[in-house]
Formats: sequence, C-alpha cells, structure tokens
Amino acid sequence: MTSATEGQGFMPDQTGRIPAYQNASTDGFPSAGERTEAFLPLGAWDAQLPADTAALAMPRKRSRAALIVALSILAALIVLAIGSFFGARWYFQDKAAPGVTFGGVSVMGKTAAELKNTVNAAVVHSTIAVSDNSGKKANASLRDLGVQVNTDTTVNNILDAKSSNDFNRLNPFSHESVALAAKPDKLAASTYLTKTFIAESDRAVPSTIAFDGNAKQFNVSPGKDGKAPVSAPVDKAVDAMIATPGQPTTVAVAYSNVTTPIPVAAAQQTADQANQRLANTITVNNGDAKSFVIPADVVASWIKTDADPSAGTIAVSYDKTAVSAYMAKDLPAQLNQQKVTQEDIVNDAGTVLATKTPGVNGVAIKNTDAVAQQVVQALDAGKPATIQAEADVTKYDTKQVKPEYRIVVDKSSQTATVYRGDTPVKTFLVCTGRSGNHETDSGNFFIDLRYASQDMRGLNDDGSHYLSPGVKWVSYFNGGEGFHTADWNYGGIASGDPSNNGSHGCVNMYEQDAQWIYDNCPEGTLVQVIGAQPSGAVR
Repeated sequence: MTSATEGQGFMPDQTGRIPAYQNASTDGFPSAGERTEAFLPLGAWDAQLPADTAALAMPRKRSRAALIVALSILAALIVLAIGSFFGARWYFQDKAAPGVTFGGVSVMGKTAAELKNTVNAAVVHSTIAVSDNSGKKANASLRDLGVQVNTDTTVNNILDAKSSNDFNRLNPFSHESVALAAKPDKLAASTYLTKTFIAESDRAVPSTIAFDGNAKQFNVSPGKDGKAPVSAPVDKAVDAMIATPGQPTTVAVAYSNVTTPIPVAAAQQTADQANQRLANTITVNNGDAKSFVIPADVVASWIKTDADPSAGTIAVSYDKTAVSAYMAKDLPAQLNQQKVTQEDIVNDAGTVLATKTPGVNGVAIKNTDAVAQQVVQALDAGKPATIQAEADVTKYDTKQVKPEYRIVVDKSSQTATVYRGDTPVKTFLVCTGRSGNHETDSGNFFIDLRYASQDMRGLNDDGSHYLSPGVKWVSYFNGGEGFHTADWNYGGIASGDPSNNGSHGCVNMYEQDAQWIYDNCPEGTLVQVIGAQPSGAVR
C-alpha cells in the first residue's frame, strides 16, 4: 500500500476504500508531515460529505428566499398601484381631479353640485370697490358691470380639467387653474360707471342700436358729447376677476370730457348689418318632409352688440347660448315626425287602386348643437342658409286593404257604379257638377262625412246666396263635393246632362239611390271620379 502524495488526490485502493487522514489541520486537510494513512469505507465517506458542504449551500438558499420575498413585495406593490389607479379613476370620474384649482383654491374631489355652489359663492364675492378723486364710492358686482357668467359651463370646465389622459388627470403634481366662464361687456361697465359717478346732465352717451318689434328692424339711438369715466382700470380688474374669481379688489377711476363715445355713423353701420341678418332666411329641415324658417324676431333676440366706448367701436355679436337653447327646444317640436303606416286600397288582384293614408317616416331630431353652430356661422357670414338637421329616420311600413265596396263615378257616362272587389254590384244614374267652375273633381277620394239630412248653403255664380233646406242622404267625399238626393234635378239625372242642370260640384242622385249609398257605403269608402265632362245630355 502506498500513501497518498500531493497532487495525486484521493483514490480508492483495491478494496474500494478511500484513505483518510488523521491529525488534520484546522482547515480539514492534513498539513505537510502530519499525514497518517487511514481508510474509510466509501459509504462512510459519502455520509460525511453533506456535513462538510451544508455551510456552502445555506447562503445560496437564503439568497433565493430573499429574492422570492423581494419579488413578491414588488408584485404586491404593482398590484396595489394598479388597483389604486383604477380606484382613483373611478372615484374622480364625476369629480374635480387632483391639482385643479378655481379662484386660487383647490377643488379636488368636488361633485358638480358642490362645484356649482363654489362657483356661485365665488361670483358673489367677486366685487370691485370703485372710487373717484372726489370721494364717491361704489361696490360693484360682476353683474353690475355687465359680466355674463355661465355657471354650468364653468362647472363643466372644472370637471374636464386635466382630461388629456388619465395619468395626467390623476397626477396630483400636475396643476391646472380654471377661470370663470364669463363674457365681459365694456359698454355695460362704462354705462354703470357713468350712471354711478356722473350726473345725467354731464354724461357722455354712446350711440347704440335697439330692435323695434313693431317695425321689425334695428334702429339707432344717438349718443351725445359729455363727461365719461376712464374705464380701462375697471376693465382690467374685471379680466383679472374672471381669471381668478372670489376675492374683492379696489379700483380708482378718473374722468375725461369726450365727444360721443360711439359715433352715430358707427352705430348705423352696425344696425344695417343686424337688419341684413334679419332679411336673410335661415331654413332648417329634417331631411324628409318637414322644414321651417327661423322667425325674424327670434333671430333679432339673438343679436347683441360688442361695444367699447373707450375705443369708439360697436359690432354685431350673437348670443350662442340662446341659439343653442332655442334649437334644443324648438327643433324637435318643429321637425320630429310620428311614423304613419301607409294604407293602400287594392282590388281582388292586389293592384293598388288608391292610397287612403299616405305613409310618413318617423323622424327624431338629434344633435341640435350642431345646427346651432351652423346657424351662428350663417349669421356671421351674413348669408341665407338651408340647414339639414341630423335625425334618426324610421321608414314607414305599408298595409293593403281590400274594401267591401268602392264607387266609380264616370262623368262621361254620368253614372255611379258600386263594386265589390272587381265585380259590379249596382249602377246608378247621376248628374255630376255643372260644367265650368263647378265640375266634379276627378281623382281618388274617400267618404269622410255623412248627414241623413242637411241644409245646404252656398254662393251662386252671380254672388247671390242659395239655400237648399233638408237635403237628404248626404255622403261627402271631397270637401264640399258629395252624393245626395236632388229632387229638383231629376230631369238632369234622367238625361245625364250636367252642362246646365248640374250642381255646385256634387253628384245628384234619385232619393232611393242616394239612400243606398248612405246605408251601404260608410266613411272610408273609396270614390273614384273618372271620365271627361260631357258637353250635353248623354242619355
């Protein structure tokens, strides 16, 4: 047996044993000169190995466990972040977003109702204390100064702030300040200051225009020279108040002597423009059967003026809010259509003889704001316009009806034949309306009104009135035209001569024949008037 030497490793001997060393150094291996051969069975050596390697495997296991814990925490944080994002998006879907301010104050999380109260309160507190160098003072509200505030639009603007994308909307470090949705009126502001601080006899008055309802046109109200406030500081304060409402401020005003702030010529030019808008017809239709023209007085109510006395200008403008409100209310009322089923009268073969009830498509107007925009565009352009409103259209359906009876009045033969389907049932001698202005109209009609007895009145050709009392068995089918007894014209019925003996458009009949029509042909019975008017007797 040879001892193991350095570089040879541990090799099993012929018995399958691996040498082991006693008196090993502290690192587990023998030091030089201390090696003493000993042998362990292979199984014993294998059993000894896990104890020697456990210290090396343990750090690896701990590293894997730490990694799993870290990844689990990261996944939990990601899930929490995603859940928080969607939760925040749901929460703020109908509320003001984080980072949105109004009047310099955060409105995050406020609902539309709460925002409306906030906006109204800010408007109330938006006052301007105005004073002049003589000690006169006035505390003016935005309304006093002619500012038109739209609370609903302001609320919508706040709710829509930061809405470019969800991440920006929910980011609390992204900020957006929302201004008051309002339109200043420099003429109203100047008028308020003038009336408040300047005696009436000293005031400079700008020329303006006003609508005369009787004359249906805009006229000029001339102004005059005088004393006027220098309103630029107040106008600047109003603009600042609209941008950041809710805080009172103070302004000092001065005066100057001026010629008429807005000349008559400028006002007249504006009045001419306004009247030209009234003359241009704006028609709106529903793309089917209905249309209407916007009345001139309605257009006049939309026309306003943008006047700036300090600049001496006045121009036509339009109240877009009023236009939108009118369209939302009146377009459906004017242009909506109820669907009506068409009813056709047919014969035995199914051939359509006449349409008793014409079909009507159902029409429901939508998107009235789009029409309002087009109306304003037409007004701006100063041109007539025809605008088709958007609508949902439902096509009408058709049903066919085969009546029990129909009546064919043939003027050429001066007869009235009753048919059941295509089979003649009865034929009556008649005398139709007198030739000239009283000829019975040709066409398809329906019995729509009946009287067992009626006093008939009318005008003769010479303008005199006639009265036929107690006319029996009257069945009207075309306005004042109908079947009835005519005992005064039995001769005309017998000869079939309407040229001199005919009535004022009615079909004259013997009494028993007129009664048969009355008894057997109810309202809705088809009456077909055909043939050419004869020039004389046909029998």
